[in-house]
Amino acid sequence: MTSICKPIGEKYGDQASVGYELLHGQVTRSQGMFSPRANHLQYGLEYIAENLQAPTVVLHYPSKAELVRELKKGYDYVGVAFVLPTFHRMKEAVAIIRKHAPGSKVVLGGYGTVLSDEQLKPYADHVCREEGVGFMRRLLGEPGLPVSKFKHPLVTSTMSVFSVPVTNTGLIFGGLGCPHGCDFCCTSHYYKRQHIRLLPAGRDVYGVMERYLDHDPDMAFVILDEDFLINKQRAMEFRDCVIKGGRAISLFVFGSVKALSQYKTSELAEMGIDGLWIGYEGSRSGFAKREGRPASELFQDLREHGIMVLASMILGLDYQTPEIIREEFDGLMALKPSLTQFAIYGPLPGTPLYERVTKESRLRDEYKDDLEGFCRNSGGFTCMLKHPTMSYGEIEGLQRWCFAQDFQRLGPSIYRVVDTWLQGYRTLRDSENPILRAKAERFAKDIRKSYPIFLPGRLFSPNARVKGWIADLEKQVYDELGEPTFKEKAMAVASVGMAAYTDAALALNVAQHPKLVRTPYRMPERGWKDFHVWESLPEKFSTPEFNLRVEFEHARQRVWLRLEGRLAGTQAEKFWAQVGEAMAQRRTQLVFDFKKLQVSEAKSLKAMREKLSQYRDTVRVVMPKLAHAHPELLILAKIFQQYKNSGGMGL
Repeated sequence: MTSICKPIGEKYGDQASVGYELLHGQVTRSQGMFSPRANHLQYGLEYIAENLQAPTVVLHYPSKAELVRELKKGYDYVGVAFVLPTFHRMKEAVAIIRKHAPGSKVVLGGYGTVLSDEQLKPYADHVCREEGVGFMRRLLGEPGLPVSKFKHPLVTSTMSVFSVPVTNTGLIFGGLGCPHGCDFCCTSHYYKRQHIRLLPAGRDVYGVMERYLDHDPDMAFVILDEDFLINKQRAMEFRDCVIKGGRAISLFVFGSVKALSQYKTSELAEMGIDGLWIGYEGSRSGFAKREGRPASELFQDLREHGIMVLASMILGLDYQTPEIIREEFDGLMALKPSLTQFAIYGPLPGTPLYERVTKESRLRDEYKDDLEGFCRNSGGFTCMLKHPTMSYGEIEGLQRWCFAQDFQRLGPSIYRVVDTWLQGYRTLRDSENPILRAKAERFAKDIRKSYPIFLPGRLFSPNARVKGWIADLEKQVYDELGEPTFKEKAMAVASVGMAAYTDAALALNVAQHPKLVRTPYRMPERGWKDFHVWESLPEKFSTPEFNLRVEFEHARQRVWLRLEGRLAGTQAEKFWAQVGEAMAQRRTQLVFDFKKLQVSEAKSLKAMREKLSQYRDTVRVVMPKLAHAHPELLILAKIFQQYKNSGGMGL
């Protein structure tokens, strides 16, 4: 399975919205060096591959040469994911597959498959227009699998500011589709306005989060679900899990005004939410998802609780004129969102808007009979339909004006986020609720990490007013959290150099393309071909008192063994004998997770220690809390390098 091939972007003939990044490519596109950077992979391919039985490889952004090299290894099927604006890139990839792997069947997937069978027939042997796991398992002759039994892969994304990595984000795949059915929304109508919950309950969502936290207790999260908060029962169950866990998390979700209006803002903060994508669209747009609390009240309340907002606005709605767009833009600026996106109202096949525009003959003339031109320009940065009062150029010019004015008026988004954190810290630090006080402490920690970015802001921001605002924000931060240390001052100076480097790299198009990401699943590759040995262990040893869960981290070629319950006596001896035999034959990278293991017999623990101590170079351990640790586990902890775990003993 593969994405399209690099290089992509405006410099290579693509539309403005096409790139490797959502933020820099669309949301903060006018912010230059200040734009946060994070590559976005074809995450769905990883999810599908995790849930197949067939050996599979996933490629993200291969070059043409890298794709050819992989194809020559021989594959029965090659899946290509694409969206409408990358239709022409899909054609390139398929041509390479046909040439270098003529025996492979081509499967097309992704939202680009809203095109008809007739339009896709020249490029595909099979087309997936549904939830991908079920489709691929049927295609490969594998038994069906209910959604509740899907395995969740661990996929992370790293964000950089001034070319320096600052956050590691775990992606949680909560669901597909959306019930709101906005007339322009491809994702809603692709799934026929149904919501497919990949993680049915709040405890399921939290369970995935716990797995990520085992790797990095400071990890941030995003739940990929069109409107996670619309299902209040699931969201509140998730909140209960967070409170019970006692750990303040950082969470970004997608939420409509309608969904958000069901909750107290303090409940959102208890969930760990400190980022929301809200469809502002337009104050007179009339979409049902905008029903609920007044936007001015909602946005202010969110900001006071440290919840930053990414607000998206639509340009080119039928009722809009240049004056109305500027009026609605001014209203959005008054709400002070941390980030904003401005997209042009566009008809995508399969949506009610497309049907209406086609029926009324309002599709832009030059694209009526030009499929590739229509697809290439359907990314929200070209006006594709005839507007009642405005020209194509007028709407596209207003979009550029909105992006530029957002930057000039509110300044770089990275400082807006810090400002929101500061407000949240002030609101929550004296709360009687322990989880909210912990959230305030997390805000303080994140603000402290931001100290080095103030100097570049004061030097390079777009105008004197914004520079003054950043200087005032810096003073407020120091008054609350203390003056910078010598190290932080040195880092601030260094960040000026990194900001200058970032600016130059953008101008020269240097280091703007990601390296290939290749993930093998169940492939008979060196060091990773005997995973089935570990896969068979749960069936052999799980009992009502003891449960063994085996998770395969394919990207890291590592096995995670989670031991839960009581393991003792003869069963323990047999288990550790089997593990020792397997480890002797296969030098697999292993993680033993003992957090939920109940132990009492020193004899069995000693046997375990003796087995594991021979493999210090390939074994890591996750320990229970110090107060609950058996003395033999304490000895084990000293022998092995542990995963940092805020609930455990740590390094």
